[in-house]
Amino acid sequence: QVQLVESGGGLVQSGDSLRLSCAVSGGTFSRYYMGWFRQAPGKEREFVSTINWNGGRTYYAESVKGRFTISRDNAKNTVYLQVNTLKPEDTAVYYCASSGRLYSAGSYPNREYDYAYWGQGTQVTVSS
Repeated sequence: QVQLVESGGGLVQSGDSLRLSCAVSGGTFSRYYMGWFRQAPGKEREFVSTINWNGGRTYYAESVKGRFTISRDNAKNTVYLQVNTLKPEDTAVYYCASSGRLYSAGSYPNREYDYAYWGQGTQVTVSS
């Protein structure tokens, strides 16, 4: 059974930084894309970023490009999301997810249905 556990969220001020972590157990972590999504109050869950199996390919939503950095450590079965220069509009529950399947070069998973396994989320609240 695949389990994903996020951590690292919190209450911060505008301009601050956080590093979110997602520890994965029970599956073949190192083969698949890992992604981060977020859901703000009253809004649908949205794609934030994704990373391929060896970290050689990363993709970001336009709203976070240049501020967020995704990375992974396959030896630790952990994926990270470094979030810098936080804004109040970044306030959301952040979820990590595992795609559970392979993608060919040039394609990548950026929709909820592309991901088979999800964590419970970690809250990030940014005050102005």
